[in-house]
Amino acid sequence: MKVEIFTDGACSGNPGPGGYGVVLRYGEHIEELSGGAKHTTNNRMELSGAIAGLSALKFPCDVILTTDSRYVVDGITKGWAASWRKNGWVKSDKKPALNPDLWEKLLELTETHNVKFVWVKGHAGHPENERCDALAVMERDKAAI
Repeated sequence: MKVEIFTDGACSGNPGPGGYGVVLRYGEHIEELSGGAKHTTNNRMELSGAIAGLSALKFPCDVILTTDSRYVVDGITKGWAASWRKNGWVKSDKKPALNPDLWEKLLELTETHNVKFVWVKGHAGHPENERCDALAVMERDKAAI
């Protein structure tokens, strides 16, 4: 089964209240997911969106995951996260990798699903990215209350 997942994260302050938005599309079926946290970072919300989208899948799928987060795309496609995991969540500069809990979960999900990560420029009129941003901002604003 082929699925498209679009994700975005938002944060007010870094750290601060944040949210993520996800649009899943399978054929004509579309589902939206979102969530947030009172005290988080933008990168944690970007990762959380990707994790939420992939976690919603009930069985292994072929996935195109589109996000405006270079952190997420490069962390997976350039092998950074896999290398950090292999080295006990320590980066090549000997500093601790950030967000190891979320990277671990995302790596596990990429082992379950066949995922192609695609980067898209944010706030550039991409319809699904714009919708994900609106969902993320809504959750960020709810978390700020």
